[in-house]
Amino acid sequence: MLHSLCVSNYILIGSLETSFPEGLIIISGETGAGKSILLGALSLVLGAKADASLVGPQGDTCVVEAEFSVSDPVRELFRREDLPCEEDRILLRRVVNRSGRSRSFVNDEPVALPLLQELAALLVDIHAQHQTLRLADERFRMDALDLFAGALPAREACREAWNRMQELHRSLEEIRAQKAQAQKDQSYHFALWEALDKARLTPGEWEELESEQQQLSHAEELKETLCAAEAILLAEEASPAQQLRESARLLDKAGRFLPGMEALGERLASVRLEVEDIAEELARANSRLEASPARLEQVEERISLLHGLMQKHGVSTVEELIAERDRLSALVSDASSLEEKEQALEKERAAAEKTYLQRAEALHTLREKACAPFSKALTAHIHALELEQAVFTASLQSIAPGPNGTESVSFLFSSTGKQPAELSHVASGGELSRIMLSLKAVMARFTKMPTLLFDEIDTGVSGSAADKMGNLVCDMGSDMQIFAITHLPQVAAKGHAHYLVSKEGGQTRIHLLDPEERVMELARMLSGSVITPAAIENARTLLAHHG
Repeated sequence: MLHSLCVSNYILIGSLETSFPEGLIIISGETGAGKSILLGALSLVLGAKADASLVGPQGDTCVVEAEFSVSDPVRELFRREDLPCEEDRILLRRVVNRSGRSRSFVNDEPVALPLLQELAALLVDIHAQHQTLRLADERFRMDALDLFAGALPAREACREAWNRMQELHRSLEEIRAQKAQAQKDQSYHFALWEALDKARLTPGEWEELESEQQQLSHAEELKETLCAAEAILLAEEASPAQQLRESARLLDKAGRFLPGMEALGERLASVRLEVEDIAEELARANSRLEASPARLEQVEERISLLHGLMQKHGVSTVEELIAERDRLSALVSDASSLEEKEQALEKERAAAEKTYLQRAEALHTLREKACAPFSKALTAHIHALELEQAVFTASLQSIAPGPNGTESVSFLFSSTGKQPAELSHVASGGELSRIMLSLKAVMARFTKMPTLLFDEIDTGVSGSAADKMGNLVCDMGSDMQIFAITHLPQVAAKGHAHYLVSKEGGQTRIHLLDPEERVMELARMLSGSVITPAAIENARTLLAHHG
């Protein structure tokens, strides 16, 4: 329930702070006193749209705070969102600045506006003026019947099955599109892949081929060069090796008389061994060289093939060609596997459709069983509100399958009991008010909503019908907290507490009426601006009768 409301600098409310009890709470006041402003402030803290026009003249921000009791659904939401909820009450706060930007808080923790709105939906149901228009809204009618039928879990299950079916349908369409494109491209991709696969590409191959091609192209010249180098190193006369050997011998001889010459001789011997080793390497390299025109032709053909493939695929290395080959291989494989994916998805979609149809049928059964008792309950309430001949019927019409099942809900009505027709087409304003109140009364038993606010739901009703509407609202107040903004004294007299909204010095005020003030307010509601003794006596009678 709503325990308190604190408003600061909201339009014409400079500062307002009030608390509320349980039961039926009446809010009244003269036209223009600011009842709608008070309702707007409550709506703001519950997540309504904010703009700069809400900020009053007494500062750069407006602040609205509301304290509520904590219910089990609220605790569940807090656990899900990891918000602190250690007390039995929670405090909602909304702050709006001159730029129109707003901030939302729950127990002093900043929260996003969607979360505040989700939380508010668990705390208060506001029936605003002209909400009777919602009777023409298919979703509202369906919510009312499903709530009565206990079908909300079944509807959610049906919605989940529908969403899954649609998701699989989209996936199937995507696979089919891919399959069509793959079939279109498959022969082209396969030809590209086949050419690369036949090339039997090897990493590093290009560099090796270039080196071999250079050697084969200059094989004769290389052999001559290596032979000449070997001949110089190992010539029979005056070769470097022979000269080094002779020099080493002479230095060894000199070393017997001159210190240090033996070491130089050893170094020359080492150089001679290195020269001879180089000569052997030249000989081996020369023996490996082969002037083969046939092999040169093979190498050049291979280089030409690889170069052509590189140009065709827009790459510059064999490694990139290998990567392109693997990519094309995957495309070719994917094309062949799309058929299997399509078949698997089709089976899955068929199973999802079967699940959806089963859940839709279960939902239909719940609705069908509920139509008669729902209509009977509404008709009983409507009869009690002085529409004794009226007939109200909820009926189902088949429609194309959708997230909420395979039917829509219609409300048919006749005030005379003859030829019921679509409610929104035949009911008057007063009849719509009574029907909406009856719906709210029936739905309140199932919503477990702690607080319900009626903003002039009694519009278009007067006399004994208004008295009976007051009784119905009062009965609802025995199970939950009810706020009733009203102009009817018959309704106002039923309240457990009565608050007056007034305007003083251009500012909107609200205060709880004591017993005598309440008598005078009821008298004003009965007689208008001039309060007569008869109106006062009538007001006392209304209150006494209620007591």
